[in-house]
Amino acid sequence: MIDRLFGKPISDSTCVALDLSATNLDLLPSIYGNDIAFKAYIESKIGDKIGFGGYLEHRVIYETYANFATSSADFRNIHLGMDFWTKAGTPVFAPLDGEVRSFQVNHGAGNYGPTIILHHPAENIYSLYGHLSMGDLSQLEIGLPISAGQKLCHLGNSDENGGWPPHLHFQLIRDMQGLKGDYPGVCSQRDAEYYAHNCPDPSRYG
Repeated sequence: MIDRLFGKPISDSTCVALDLSATNLDLLPSIYGNDIAFKAYIESKIGDKIGFGGYLEHRVIYETYANFATSSADFRNIHLGMDFWTKAGTPVFAPLDGEVRSFQVNHGAGNYGPTIILHHPAENIYSLYGHLSMGDLSQLEIGLPISAGQKLCHLGNSDENGGWPPHLHFQLIRDMQGLKGDYPGVCSQRDAEYYAHNCPDPSRYG
């Protein structure tokens, strides 16, 4: 499925695995806590390729954002989708036939920014696309049919995507739990078992 997102296969010639986990000792707070330094770090790791990874990755990079704290004793730091890091404006293509289920701008530092959620009836699953370009939402409407391979959206820049280096957050969801335009992309370790079931690994799906 993920091979279809950018119209080219995930291979050594086009992509590189990117480790943003808590075990990456090179990723210091002075890097991920500074927008310019974090962007430079990502660019140094991926070059002209697409950096990818992050499913169920334990990350500390969220500690700089207040919205990832669920309480004084709990913190959301398990990443539930896959990230694809590349240049702003890069087009993204729908991997499956479906329809627009919902869309909205999720405001705030560290949030998704412009977000699209598709429903894929044949597979009975939803797909979420976060950190997009603002203009991608202007022509959408609920129920709009989307064909596999159709250009769906573009990666947004840091001014519109929640303040992140340009990337796509791609997530599969079995049960939306009544949410529209948004769904948690990061969970706490105590909730990881539930979300791992409800949000299957995109690299192993389809």
